[in-house]
Amino acid sequence: MARHRSAITGRYISTAAAARHLRTSVTVSGSNKSTATTHRSAITGRYVTPATAQRHPKTTVTENG
Repeated sequence: MARHRSAITGRYISTAAAARHLRTSVTVSGSNKSTATTHRSAITGRYVTPATAQRHPKTTVTENG
């Protein structure tokens, strides 16, 4: 089951809200089983460096392992 998370608030949002806010939402499937903290861009969906996440806090989701 895929869930959607807001990059701005970090909270889970509905599918309709994710469709309305494409640039600031990330679709998360499954759980993060890693022990490391990772950062993902809401715009591209790719993992980014901590420095990039710090420069773009409203479009980056931090996933704690």
